[in-house]
Amino acid sequence: MPTHDLLITNAALLANPVDGRVQEAAYLAVRDGAIAGIGAMTDLPGETRADRVIDAAGNLLMPGLINCHCHGAMTLFRGLADDLPLMTWLTEHIFPSEARLVDAEMVYWCSRLAAAEMILAGTTTVADAYFHEDAAARAFCEAGMRAVAAQGIIDFPAPGVPDPKKNIEQAAGFLSAWQGKNSLLTPALFCHSPYTCSADTLQRAKALAREAGSFFFIHLAETRGEVAQIREQHGCTPAGLLHTLGLLDEQTICVHSVWLEKADIELLRESGAKVVTCPESNMKLGSGIAPLAALLAAGVPVGLGTDGCASNNDLDLFQEMASCARLHKVAAHEPTRMPAAGVLGMATEGGAGVLGLGRQTGRLAEGMRADCLIIDRKQPHLTPFHNPETLVYAGRGSDVATVLIDGKVVMQDRRLLSFDLEETLDKVRRLAARVRARG
Repeated sequence: MPTHDLLITNAALLANPVDGRVQEAAYLAVRDGAIAGIGAMTDLPGETRADRVIDAAGNLLMPGLINCHCHGAMTLFRGLADDLPLMTWLTEHIFPSEARLVDAEMVYWCSRLAAAEMILAGTTTVADAYFHEDAAARAFCEAGMRAVAAQGIIDFPAPGVPDPKKNIEQAAGFLSAWQGKNSLLTPALFCHSPYTCSADTLQRAKALAREAGSFFFIHLAETRGEVAQIREQHGCTPAGLLHTLGLLDEQTICVHSVWLEKADIELLRESGAKVVTCPESNMKLGSGIAPLAALLAAGVPVGLGTDGCASNNDLDLFQEMASCARLHKVAAHEPTRMPAAGVLGMATEGGAGVLGLGRQTGRLAEGMRADCLIIDRKQPHLTPFHNPETLVYAGRGSDVATVLIDGKVVMQDRRLLSFDLEETLDKVRRLAARVRARG
């Protein structure tokens, strides 16, 4: 009988949140980072051996959550400029702060803080997008977190790219440096938006992404103001502009996508492009409500994201799921809109599909990578636990007891194991003092 690296026993198994079936008294075996066995405890051979055994003691074992859009380093700006419109927030507060404060050291430590916050709340995979993304990539890899890391591109002087004429060159260097370097990390590109990147920049960035076989992320149709600006400049919607420029395909991921018209949704469907919704960020900035029901009905793949801490202000996907399910119900005056089971699927298997990781993560099955959580369901607010939908309406990130990523235990009993959290907190506090000192 082969020896496993890790064996989880006596779990209530939610292998696939999409089907919602919980199997009581189950096990999961891990070898070389992958799930080597999974099923009922009664089917576990008595002579099974493992280097390490975790007794789940009846708690819920489920796939890790997938955050499809985040600016991890912006943890430094948490609470910096709350309660402002998007363009005021960006142009008068965030962009100036980034110009003064963002360097590789800041991105590294603040991305580590983001990784800590996400792991502690059950996120095992993140799609991150920012400047100095090489530093963010290092931070996520050292934290043991699965990541799609996208180098930011914008037509203004930016952190790490003071000359915008070199933005594509910088992005190309990032892709080259990280392709195949770490099995947990997938490099990608992030053009900030159609109003901060010229048509030429957008096309050159997409050409580079296609050449490298990488994802191309972009903020799209986030506000009515953006739509009006693009209409005035180009005579079409933001989605129509991407279509005209030839940028929409299966490797294009459109973030926010709040102000889409029916024709825009059809363009996304026909092209195979994907969407990430960030409801809490859109709510806080007053941007609007994405047409999720119409997108899903059209067959457009949708993932769930937190956005950055400057516009959210946390990275807890459990809260994001709750907001997503409730927001769409109240907006439609329809309690059956955006059911919890679908939202839970969006944060797991659906998110994996959006990020091209559907064969690795998002559900628990033999051969998949062992990215999973143990949820302490013996909490007053999770009792009784009639069904997994309880996680959406009552679950909290703090209910996560143990986290495995790629078969490694990175958090157990609410304690991070992959890096020193206290060191990270101290470094970010020192960086925050610089923010306050510069007003």
